[in-house]
Amino acid sequence: MRLTKGRALAVGGALAGMLAGGPAAYATLQGAEGGRGTPYAETRLYFGTERPDGGPAVTDEQFMDFIDRKVTPAFPEGLTLHQGVGQWRDSTGTIERERSYELTLLYPAGQADDRDARIEAIRDAYEKEFAQDSVGRADDTARVDF
Repeated sequence: MRLTKGRALAVGGALAGMLAGGPAAYATLQGAEGGRGTPYAETRLYFGTERPDGGPAVTDEQFMDFIDRKVTPAFPEGLTLHQGVGQWRDSTGTIERERSYELTLLYPAGQADDRDARIEAIRDAYEKEFAQDSVGRADDTARVDF
């Protein structure tokens, strides 16, 4: 899926019912008492594998190499990766489908501002390296217990 900013917003829009209200939500969650776990921020990134220029799709090996080089150094604490199929409607009304990846990052809510630059660097690097229009992003809050 070639995720343009508009398409990324459409994908993110489908998740809107699950998403919290930004920085105010982090502050509320940090101040919440009771309940299991520690306040964390959760970021999900959505990576398409088809290239807008029609070139060869990003392979599993290329994607895992990208994770090893760009994501793991920025988030050595851990991550979760799911492979799936993305879908969107293009400007002609055609439904386009492609192999995709969803990356989930969890980090302490108090570190959300520090982690934002790392996340944006990952998105920018993938867009440039694999000629993508966009990498989708969704942020939420969670209580996490390991």
